[in-house]
Amino acid sequence: MASLSALSPSGFALSEGRAWPLGATADSDGINFAVFSAHALAIDLCVFDDPGQREVARHRLTGRSGDIWHGRLEGARPGLVYGLRAYGSWRPDRGHRYNPAKLLLDPYAREIVGDFMWGDEHFAADRGHPKQTDPRDNASSALKARVIDDPRHDRFDWQGDRAPETSLADSVILELHVKGFSKLNPAVPEVLRGTCAGLGHPGSIAHLQKLGVTAVSLLPVHRRIDEERLAKAGLSNYWGYNTIGFFAPEPRLGVSGVDGIGLRDEFREMVRSLHAAGIEVILDVVFNHTAESDGNGPSISFRGLDNAAYYRAPAIDAGGYENDTGCGNTVDLRHPRVLQLVLDSMRYWVEAFHVDGYRFDLAPVLGRDDAGFNRRSAFFTAVAQDPVLARVKMIAEPWDLGPGGYQVGGFPNGWAEWNDKFRDDMRAFWLRHPASRGDFAQRLCASSDVFQARGRAPAESVNYVVSHDGFTLRDLVSYDQRRNEANLENNRDGTSNNLSFNAGAEGPSDEPAINALRARLQRALIATTLLSQGTPMLAAGDELGHTQGGNNNPYCHDGSITWIDWQHADTDLIAFTARVIALRRVARPFANRWYTGLTNPRGLHDIAWLTPEAEPLEGDAWREASSRVLGGLIGEPGRAAAPLLMLVNAGATDERFMLPAGVWEVLLDTTQPTGIGRWHGQGESLLPLPSSSLLVLAAAGAGIRL
Repeated sequence: MASLSALSPSGFALSEGRAWPLGATADSDGINFAVFSAHALAIDLCVFDDPGQREVARHRLTGRSGDIWHGRLEGARPGLVYGLRAYGSWRPDRGHRYNPAKLLLDPYAREIVGDFMWGDEHFAADRGHPKQTDPRDNASSALKARVIDDPRHDRFDWQGDRAPETSLADSVILELHVKGFSKLNPAVPEVLRGTCAGLGHPGSIAHLQKLGVTAVSLLPVHRRIDEERLAKAGLSNYWGYNTIGFFAPEPRLGVSGVDGIGLRDEFREMVRSLHAAGIEVILDVVFNHTAESDGNGPSISFRGLDNAAYYRAPAIDAGGYENDTGCGNTVDLRHPRVLQLVLDSMRYWVEAFHVDGYRFDLAPVLGRDDAGFNRRSAFFTAVAQDPVLARVKMIAEPWDLGPGGYQVGGFPNGWAEWNDKFRDDMRAFWLRHPASRGDFAQRLCASSDVFQARGRAPAESVNYVVSHDGFTLRDLVSYDQRRNEANLENNRDGTSNNLSFNAGAEGPSDEPAINALRARLQRALIATTLLSQGTPMLAAGDELGHTQGGNNNPYCHDGSITWIDWQHADTDLIAFTARVIALRRVARPFANRWYTGLTNPRGLHDIAWLTPEAEPLEGDAWREASSRVLGGLIGEPGRAAAPLLMLVNAGATDERFMLPAGVWEVLLDTTQPTGIGRWHGQGESLLPLPSSSLLVLAAAGAGIRL
């Protein structure tokens, strides 16, 4: 191995510098570097030429303050490319995997240079004892950091940007993938399609405004790498749940395809344009695991700097990793520096990029202390008191694979949570699986059995039937079985418990009756989601009939399977979705100011549940499996300014419903392609209620206009 003297520092004067802030911080006179490692014996700062191909100098970080190693390069300027080498013991059985032959990426890198390539000799040492080779060997292919002029985001022209600050109670969320949303959209210039600029283009924003959504929830935009199996099979981690850089945006989502000032400003311009349209930006973030995977994975950053601190291990002498994520490792937020990394990343994206909130993948990991999940853990406490983070939205995916990992309803007050109980019960109710009217009403009313007892607000239930993870809405009513062969896992991946219904034929059909039923079911599920009490969320593409060909786990496909098919968009379904969102906004049938759940089986005073005979629905009738017909009278005539009536028939046969007293007009009819109903009727008369339908009526003269 070459001596370090052969790579002595040159060009810049080195001083001890300071321990804060972590990462690389440039000022007018130089750059300060601060790196966390509690167990390393030494850390070198390696300086590279501008392309990041050749190491030109090496500097030992001589300053140490507790567990922070630091040094300052006088005269260095932004644009400098660097990596790190950490010295220590190679004892995987003790949690230590130090190997100075590995060039490591700074966890605080704002800009990342290079592309990770599987099979390169530089990564061979990850699978056993470190190779005794010249530590310069093969470093050209390792990921490196480029120092940015950090105050640059303060000089970006935000043009008076102001966050919409839509309350959670008034929010309607559309989950989307930055690339897949606009890649095939003819309303976006071809050069911009599939990028942040494409999402921020007027052609994309016009669609969002037409729908009336208030927020977009973006699948992960942090820098990622593709897993080895996918790379060798010619696939990619398209969804992005394989993060390696928590401060750098993913270059595959930018116009240029490379990291740098242009990508960062492109992202900011996207946010600025969405804000100008009144649309918030929520980031899906993956702080539960990293792309370094299990013990056979690559040492890219965290593992080589301090494996024992960054990751949870079942026992210090086991040499393995807790795998509460199913992705090979689990990030350990019990350690204060790891917690700091997560909080610093979150704060950076709010301050530098103006994002409006976060959706946390496998969120129970964030709240696990020594005894298990704890809603008062250090992470939740830190977020709640942080003056930057406390003002943005926090949304949890409230489950992971660890012990006690299912935590729906268990997060702190103020947090919103994906509600899979809503998803499963609504699918079952509409798609002819075992279900009851009680299940339907309970979920429609913000799952008060789950949230109200814990003092949670109704809006904290994020209600959805479809997300990125699973069938699209169209596929949900077209396939009984998944079709995941293209994932190259012999159709074993993805859930088999879809609660789907193919309406009489598997996959595409030319039968008019089957397609009509599928269309009606899609509209009923959209209406149920958007009119529910809580915060509704749709998956982008469902509003226009996008299909993934029955693939319910297309995480690895960056192509026609996942890109939204605008050419075959169902314009009637778009209009229907927009009408339902307008109805929610104008009429607020299930306002989020109160619970209307079944704590009392009769419901609370603001809603009366009815049988088809207009009698109170009560007792055993709630659990009766033979009927899926019910009504909800929201606000009694004569007492409410604008009483509403929701009628539901999720059964397979047409029914008739006795209208309560009064004169009624239809606001929404899911049997119609665009939802426009043209019926007026007198109370105490029988209204035909077709199968698989939902109607919303208002008292005549209420003045509700959509």
